[in-house]
Formats: sequence, structure tokens, C-alpha cells
Amino acid sequence: MNQLSGSAQINDLLSKMNSEGEFPISVVTDLQGLPIAWAASQGMDPERQSAVVALVQRAATQAGKQLGMAGTDEISFFDANGQHLVCRPLSVGDYQLILAVLVPDRDHTYRRVTNHAVSEIRRIWKSFWK
Repeated sequence: MNQLSGSAQINDLLSKMNSEGEFPISVVTDLQGLPIAWAASQGMDPERQSAVVALVQRAATQAGKQLGMAGTDEISFFDANGQHLVCRPLSVGDYQLILAVLVPDRDHTYRRVTNHAVSEIRRIWKSFWK
């Protein structure tokens, strides 16, 4: 039986999520910005996106601490055209990961497909890296 690795399964999941959600790029990173898995359209740079996601997460964590907010469910940054970067922190056991998705415009729905992806990432992660 030729089973895909955990990374390959997460890559496949992100590709399907991008297709369903019409996202140009998505990445799963650790808190330091190391890309664990990604799916990207031609011309998109997953390594650069991963580094940005880690910076965004650190800034949001610091801001949350300053404001006395406990944890974040989602962090979004919008540009003038409505395109936005959505970062979804998630925990799997002792591991802290971030799912980041570039959403093409303000009116584009993404929450349902990213919720599903977060659940599947957790499931895959637990089956390979407990």
C-alpha cells in the first residue's frame, strides 16, 4: 500500500481548498514561519508568504497581550482592493501551526472551507506526528 506522507496529504488538502475557495495561495507554517505545506498558483511565493505569516502572528500576539485579549481565532489584513490575507492559528497537541490563505476580494467567502481545512490538518497531523 502506497500511502502519501503527512506533508503530501496536507499539500493535497490545500490544493483542494484553494480550488474550492478560489484562493491563489495557502500555506501551513509553524510559528517561526517555516513552511510545512502549501499550494500556490503560478507566480505566488509560498516561502515569502510563510515568513510574512509568522510576522503577522507575532505582531497579533503582542497586540492581543497588550489589550488583554486571550488568543486569536483569526487575523486578517486587507489591501486597498479588498484582497486579504487570513491567518488561522491552530493547535495540534503541543504544536502551534498557522493556516494562511490569500482571499481575492472582500466579498469572497472563505470561513467554511478554512474551517474544514483546519479540522483536516489536525486529523492528518495527529495521524502522523501525534
